[in-house]
Amino acid sequence: MFKRGWMRFACVLTALAVLFPNVAFADENQGKANVQAPQVDLAPNAISAVLLDADSGIFLYEKNVHQKLPPASITKIMTMLLVMEAIDQGKIKLDDKVRTSEYAASMGGSQIFLEPGEEMTVEDMLKGIALASGNDASVAIAEKIAGTEEAFVQMMNAKAKQLGMNNTNFVNVNGLPAENHYTTAHDIALMSRELLKHEEITKYTGLYQDYLRKDSEKPFWLVNTNKLVRFYEGADGLKTGYTSEAKFCLSATAKRDNLRVIAIVMGEPNTKTRNAEVTRMFDYAFSQYMSYPIFKAGDTIGKVKIEKGELPEIEIKANHQYSVLLKKGDSTDDIRHELELVPELKAPIAVGQNLGKLVVYKGDQVLSEYPVESPVEINKAGWWKLFKRTTLKLFMAD
Repeated sequence: MFKRGWMRFACVLTALAVLFPNVAFADENQGKANVQAPQVDLAPNAISAVLLDADSGIFLYEKNVHQKLPPASITKIMTMLLVMEAIDQGKIKLDDKVRTSEYAASMGGSQIFLEPGEEMTVEDMLKGIALASGNDASVAIAEKIAGTEEAFVQMMNAKAKQLGMNNTNFVNVNGLPAENHYTTAHDIALMSRELLKHEEITKYTGLYQDYLRKDSEKPFWLVNTNKLVRFYEGADGLKTGYTSEAKFCLSATAKRDNLRVIAIVMGEPNTKTRNAEVTRMFDYAFSQYMSYPIFKAGDTIGKVKIEKGELPEIEIKANHQYSVLLKKGDSTDDIRHELELVPELKAPIAVGQNLGKLVVYKGDQVLSEYPVESPVEINKAGWWKLFKRTTLKLFMAD
């Protein structure tokens, strides 16, 4: 009887999905907030589209989000993400020089017209990618980090797998047309959200114009291909894309007050429609929702004891803003948060190892959950250090 009842329930869900393809039915994440799908299609001309809250990852609107499509230069979001991670890890610095190979200089399409042997800083290469969508700059910086474009592409696909981008495969670093190079609106949302955890990226993606080679004989004027950064209040990224196959694509982000949202459209017929439908998605989000901050980047979340570690405990800080999504007008009086740790954490602990989660409640309802990871490596303490620590506890005990 239970089996028949479950099968009937599954059939009802399937029927609802067919009748209402644009409604974002609650998944594991969406069930933790009061999110209602809009009553109209916010992006009727897009092949696929998605709107989400950047902090919580909650999807506010979905349309054909798992359809595999060519992403064009949206690909460069992953390229920029790996560049930002390399900077954080100390592998490269913003003022490091990047030399342009013959291969990088040969890229067609959008480019900043790098010449073979030309050197430019990592920061200027980032500007060239973020504003002008430079295919040549993308390859040059990929070769700087990984040695070859092929090796960098392997890093891109490994990162995609880590982020849960299960319907994505990259073949190159810039999105030039290639067989078996595809992604989805859902997967673009995942990598866009991850890139925005590096808050300094909007210093580049949010620029409307700048110069490269400013003090040289051949200055190059950059104008952002994403016009929303100039014409929509709060817009500061992320990446446009176009090829005849992919049509007009955009992963855009905007922030007002504490609320940052990401809007993605793929397969739009022209730039005017693309920008209008992203604007409509932004307007919907900012009119209906607000973000309630729990921790700002750098705030202390709590302390974690590590059994038998060289460090007996570590302090956990927020590496980005933690907030919860609420409908405008909702009360914030009964919002609370708890740090739930993995029991009996023992050394050794690796950097990035899961330590537990931060759970945010509204009353008894779970609104959001954030993973908590170790910011440092903790080796197992030697026997002498453990002996001294134990002895000290004995003497300090009542």
